[in-house]
Amino acid sequence: MLKFIYDFLPIIIFFGTYKLTDNDIYAATTAAIIATLIHSAIQWFMHKKLEKQHIINLVVILFFGALTLLFQDDTFIKWKVTVINWIFGLLLLGSQFVGKKNIIQRQLDEAIQLPESIWVRLNIIWVAFFMFCGLLNLYVAFYYGAELTAEARQAIWVDFKMYGMLGLTFAFMIFQIFYLQRHILVDDLVAETTKEQVENKEKI
Repeated sequence: MLKFIYDFLPIIIFFGTYKLTDNDIYAATTAAIIATLIHSAIQWFMHKKLEKQHIINLVVILFFGALTLLFQDDTFIKWKVTVINWIFGLLLLGSQFVGKKNIIQRQLDEAIQLPESIWVRLNIIWVAFFMFCGLLNLYVAFYYGAELTAEARQAIWVDFKMYGMLGLTFAFMIFQIFYLQRHILVDDLVAETTKEQVENKEKI
């Protein structure tokens, strides 16, 4: 949970800066860039390396953040959310066909044991989640509330980026825990049943 919150700190800082500067999207973008750089520096100092997801996030925020500030156009920072979700989704999808294990399995198989079919299904579920988040962001950023002013639509998008994306991610992680727990329990039950059958056979 702490890591989850820690990884979302740049988004929280973006949101807080936006609200404290009277909805200044460019000040918020600058704050998000600085926060991401500091976040990456702390990761490097603590672990002497950056995880791939942190590298991708750093590159994307620097690129789209720079374009936002250079052209004074919030379109770029709005697209950043979709692009990074789709990058993660495509990487997960690609890992399904490269190597013996997909990314989700590589990250979790030391902690839990699951059938191969469940690892595949879980990876595809994550792919679908990232793709959905990317599409939802585009809808909220560019289509929702078309009758409203640009400033009002921007404020709605910032709230969505903070509460909507954070809430969706948190809910999805809770879903994943229950999903994995169900299959772990089923696997344990099968293993226990098999063990009992073997023991009974030996007794006979």
